[in-house]
Amino acid sequence: MEKFTVHSGLVAPLDRENVDTDAIIPKQFLKSIKRTGFGPNLFDEWRYLDVGQPGQDNTNRPLNPDFVLNQPRYQGASILLARDNFGCGSSREHAPWALSQYGFRAIIAPSFADIFFNNCYKNGLLPVALTALQVDHLFNETNAFNGYKLTIDLDKQLVITPDGTSYSFDITPFRKYCMLNGFDDIGLTLRQSDKIKSYEAERMTRMPWLGNRLVG
Repeated sequence: MEKFTVHSGLVAPLDRENVDTDAIIPKQFLKSIKRTGFGPNLFDEWRYLDVGQPGQDNTNRPLNPDFVLNQPRYQGASILLARDNFGCGSSREHAPWALSQYGFRAIIAPSFADIFFNNCYKNGLLPVALTALQVDHLFNETNAFNGYKLTIDLDKQLVITPDGTSYSFDITPFRKYCMLNGFDDIGLTLRQSDKIKSYEAERMTRMPWLGNRLVG
C-alpha cells in the first residue's frame, strides 16, 4: 500500500449527498476477480451516456459533459470533495479500489458510511471528515477558482488551503500509523513473518503429524 504523508492536489467537487457504492462502481463491474482496472469505470453511470460493461473499451464511449470529472478544469484531480454520507450502500471494497485507481488519494466530506470509511484505510485512500461549514467553504472556493488545490498533511492532521487556512481532522493513532507507513492488513502481518515462521517450525516439532498429507 502506498504511504500517505503529505499530499497536494487538484480538487474535484462532487456536490451530491448520499453517494452510494453502486454509483461509485456499478454492480456489473464486480464480476472481475482482479483488484485492478476499475478506475476507467469509476462513477460509470454518471460519466458516460451509455451503459458500460466489464472489459469494454471506454475510448469511444460518449461522455456526459455535465459530469464534474469530465470537465477539463478537473482533469488530474487527486482530492475528491463530497457531501454527507459518502460511500453508503453495499460494502463492496471495489469502491475505494475504483477511486484510488482513478487517481484519488483523499476524499473530504462531512461524513462517510462506516464500512466504506474502514475500507478506504485498508487501501491507502484517506477519508477526511470536516464540518459541513468547512466543506461548504471548500466547495465555494473550488467552484470559484480554476485549478484550486489543497494540501493534506496527515502527520499534522491538517487540510491546508492556498491562502494558508488550515482545518484539523481526526484519525485514530493506529490508522494514522498504518497510512503513514503504507501498511495494509497483509503488510502488518508480514512485519511479523520471522515470528510466524518460528512459531510454525516450533509447532511442527511438537506436532509433526500436522505435516502429514492425505493421499487420495
